[in-house]
Amino acid sequence: MGVRTLTFVVGTGRSGSTALSRVLREHPGVLSLNELGATAMGSTTLGEEPLSGREFWARVTEPNRVFDSMIRSGAALPEFLYNRSPGRYSAETTGIPALSLMALPHLTDDPDALLDALEPRVTGWPVRPGPRHWEALFDTLAEHGGSARAAVERSGYSTGSVPPLRRAFPNARFVHLFRDGPDCALSMSRHPGYRFITQLLEMAELAGVASPSELTPERVAALPPHLSALLADRFDPALVLERPMPVTRFGTLWSRLVAEGAENLRELPEEARTTLSYERLLDAPYDELTRLARFLDVEPLPRWLDTGAAMLDGSRRGAALGLPSRELAALRESCAPGMRALGLGAVG
Repeated sequence: MGVRTLTFVVGTGRSGSTALSRVLREHPGVLSLNELGATAMGSTTLGEEPLSGREFWARVTEPNRVFDSMIRSGAALPEFLYNRSPGRYSAETTGIPALSLMALPHLTDDPDALLDALEPRVTGWPVRPGPRHWEALFDTLAEHGGSARAAVERSGYSTGSVPPLRRAFPNARFVHLFRDGPDCALSMSRHPGYRFITQLLEMAELAGVASPSELTPERVAALPPHLSALLADRFDPALVLERPMPVTRFGTLWSRLVAEGAENLRELPEEARTTLSYERLLDAPYDELTRLARFLDVEPLPRWLDTGAAMLDGSRRGAALGLPSRELAALRESCAPGMRALGLGAVG
């Protein structure tokens, strides 16, 4: 029968999205695809270029050089799953297959076995565009999971991915997940991934290019050593974990990302989009999970609602209120453009 609906949950990250993936995994009708976009669903597999099954497999299993470097350097993201209980692959020697870093360990306790089971099937697929391979892979993973008929992919730092995903999957649905700006920005400021991203953006700005992807070796060589060193195969983790960075920098990043997400979703038909507030999810989990299930076209099963509500943890809500008053005021000001883009009032 295969996957009936495909939905992408997009957002800034640090917004309760990992918890949401875990909640969705508990629904028997949902194939929860955790950080697939961040690790394996790159631009080379979302276009109309014809790919053989073997070519597609090579692209989605190629290790991510930056993520492996972060693991080797002692600055791994807490969301990385494979390196916590490593199998035959390692960042030090083989590199970790992109599919295996976060997506497969989210589905099984034996990601190596699942990777082995997928390889002969995928490499035998006919030549076709990458999105059609992805749809076949979703069907295959849904068969592995049992009765899933809705696939939900969720990645952080994904607000800019809406246009290419919509082109690749015209019938897909989108959920914009967001969190209170100051709380989210403060969480970003303490997270190695967002501290790394912020410095990549700083590199691009200093080099005069629009995106870190445009950093050539010549431009990298001209950067300050504390920045260029981050692009080495191994770097001092203190460069990511300990470098002082004002929290307002992350508030500005949060504002830019949520504004980008809001604008991109406005371009979609109303029936193909919805929003989900993390705070509202904490306040009314049964109502919000029911609404989400219906948007995903699955039943809001009572047992699943009970499980999901119990899994949500609001203990870090309001964390920004612990900042010194002057710092909190500056953070709120940096988050104000994003709050306006979301159509919300004063920041928390």
